[in-house]
Amino acid sequence: MGDSAYSFSLTTFSRTGKLLQIEYALNAVANGRTALGIAATDGVVICTDKKFSSALVEGEGVRKVERITDGSGVVYAGVGPDYRVLVRKARKSSQAYYREYRETKPISQLVKSTASVMQEYTQSGGVRPFGVSLLMAGMDGDGTPACFR
Repeated sequence: MGDSAYSFSLTTFSRTGKLLQIEYALNAVANGRTALGIAATDGVVICTDKKFSSALVEGEGVRKVERITDGSGVVYAGVGPDYRVLVRKARKSSQAYYREYRETKPISQLVKSTASVMQEYTQSGGVRPFGVSLLMAGMDGDGTPACFR
């Protein structure tokens, strides 16, 4: 029996002592494109390489850098659909914060809420871990620029 018999569940260890679903997610991130973030005293820059494995992919339809709020953005390495799910959840979280407090959600709180979603998917049954690593950047509550991985 190969390792594929152990890859169906997050909580089933293989014979080598690994959680294969976690290994698959980490491999997806490792095979992703490089993302870069630079925090300066007056702002943050995030960027990535947008190279496609097939000539059939239309480049205009793929977005690797997304705006979450007016003062924050995110870039990824890994699986694109997982990235889109996390961007949508981060935007909803930011909108809920704005409805409650009438101000933009600080980047540190946005990172914490997004990381909580990622952690929840890693530990919950019936779902798989996200195969994506995020680089989030923006302005914090006191106006200082910040970049988080």
